Amino acid sequence: MSSTKRERAQARKRHEKWLVRQAEAAKRHQRNVALGWSITVALVLILIVVLVNLPPATPEVEEALPEPSDSAALIADEDAASEDGSGEDATADAGDEAAAQETDGDSGGTAPDPALAEDRVWAGTIDTNQGSISVELDGAAAPQAVANFVTLADDGFFDSTSCHRLTTAGIFVLQCGNPLGLEGDGGPGYSFGPVENAPVDGLYPAGTLAMARVGGDGNSMGSQFFIVYEDSTIPADAAGGYTVFGHVSEGLDVVTAIAEAGAEGGDDGPPATPVTIERVQLQ
Repeated sequence: MSSTKRERAQARKRHEKWLVRQAEAAKRHQRNVALGWSITVALVLILIVVLVNLPPATPEVEEALPEPSDSAALIADEDAASEDGSGEDATADAGDEAAAQETDGDSGGTAPDPALAEDRVWAGTIDTNQGSISVELDGAAAPQAVANFVTLADDGFFDSTSCHRLTTAGIFVLQCGNPLGLEGDGGPGYSFGPVENAPVDGLYPAGTLAMARVGGDGNSMGSQFFIVYEDSTIPADAAGGYTVFGHVSEGLDVVTAIAEAGAEGGDDGPPATPVTIERVQLQ
């Protein structure tokens, strides 16, 4: 078996293990929800039994009771409204400058809570076989995307994955985060959205870190992201622009060197210089 086939096989195994973990987490969540409902129903039945067996209230007690208030109902409505709120690839291709590469993947997982972004700046490195890229993530401007990226990094999701796409005309980006490498459109087993913190003018300066997504679908983001190595204008589509969640603070020359070597087969394809993310470290 060739080295490339072995790498693809290993990438697929890692991805399958990741999906199994996500499915197990979803099942645990469902069991917890079912248990919660069972306890609630039991408590309601107990309360009904207690109320049915209470002795009749005297007239004096009835007159002393206050009239029911609507405050409890209003609080419940507000909680329900907040729970109903919604909280997710890459860049445009050379043909339409806004096509996307990542599909939803297995829908068994759940995107991380945006609160994990902690409304702060995260600093760290994306270490590749071509060099280290220092980054800063803006948890205040793009909490869902940052929470997602930090969680995947902490879980080792990006370790040993390839940066599978390079564009060198029209837009200038290196796309990474596909667990299947050069084979197919992979993700973490869930998708999220909508778009956060997209530039109004469609200009993505050199050093921008942005989430990749399916064209026209702002809820299709997952694990794939792109690094802009030269100022690029990427027009918005029906879903808006692309979520900007951080920037390169040092090491953009690593990406520039990769771009200078070109892409296989033209101006949009796998980098001619193979790029593998060894690990992502953030704090």
